[in-house]
Amino acid sequence: MALYELFSHPAERGYRAGLCSKAALFLLLAAVLTYIPPLLVAFRSHGFWLKRSSYEEQPTVRFLHQVLLVALLQPEQGGFLSWSTFPAFNRLQGGRLRVPLVSTREEDRNGDGKMDMLHFKLELPLQSTEHVLGVQLILTFSYQLHRMSTFVMQSMAFLQSSCVVPGAQLYVNGDLRLQQRQPLSYSGLDVRYNVSVINGTSPFAYDYDLTRIVAAYQERNGHLVCGCATLNTSQAVERHRKGYLATSLMDATDRHFTSVTTVLNNPNPIWLVGRASEAPFVINAVIRYPEEVISYQPGFWEMIKFAWVQYVSILLVFVWMFERIKIFVFQNQVVTTIPVTTMSKGDLYKEHLS
Repeated sequence: MALYELFSHPAERGYRAGLCSKAALFLLLAAVLTYIPPLLVAFRSHGFWLKRSSYEEQPTVRFLHQVLLVALLQPEQGGFLSWSTFPAFNRLQGGRLRVPLVSTREEDRNGDGKMDMLHFKLELPLQSTEHVLGVQLILTFSYQLHRMSTFVMQSMAFLQSSCVVPGAQLYVNGDLRLQQRQPLSYSGLDVRYNVSVINGTSPFAYDYDLTRIVAAYQERNGHLVCGCATLNTSQAVERHRKGYLATSLMDATDRHFTSVTTVLNNPNPIWLVGRASEAPFVINAVIRYPEEVISYQPGFWEMIKFAWVQYVSILLVFVWMFERIKIFVFQNQVVTTIPVTTMSKGDLYKEHLS
């Protein structure tokens, strides 16, 4: 009758030596070389400690129904028309104040309870002799994040467009994107930037200068490297006359700063001409609230978890390698030891009974 091997198990063999022997010193050295180098390799490969991480989230954005409008006219027609939702600003405009018809609608397209876009329409009434050559528009929003830390701020979208040909309508379709130059916290409540973008209660004209508003919007979250120059509405008109409308805000924005703000990205403005006599100038804007990649500082346990995974993945290789080295050294008596056969508890019990 043929016999087959149905089960097998390795026989253990022990090696005995003194604590001050070469064998003990070899085991100590092997243990150090097994556990320390993987830590050094993981650390020197960069990214061992997770200093910054990111996640995706659909922000909760709501339009605050705060608007500031400056429409630049031909120089011989008085310079500009303006209007805002702030009564203090309107009182300062005098004869340049022109009240438009504004309609807004926010839309939740996927039904998740968060708004996905804003439809904004403004109709500015004009006389037959008035022609619009440029527009500067500020809209303010409430911007919130909730997945990690609760982050709440008031932000804005700035729109600027001009043309040498008088326009009938301005169409804009862009994204309200988060501009983040510092990571958020991984937990807690952050309301550092939950302050009004425009000081609508101020009776002073300089608080409504467009460059001052933009500069304060950026500066509120950090420190500017250089001072900011202010530019009031009259100066903006003067620059417009000289052909510098497109760069009227460069003094306020062309500098290094650290902040968490929103910007109107890829607005793709389309300037339509051919306005009928006494027809209003129309601004049609579609502003989307896209999903954002949020950068944040990870917590302690997330850093430990990330570092531990890297360390263990390298450690397993070293453990396997040094286990083979130790077997070779002791089996071939590279260091002097006394080999003994290790008996299982069952064998010891049988030997005791016999």
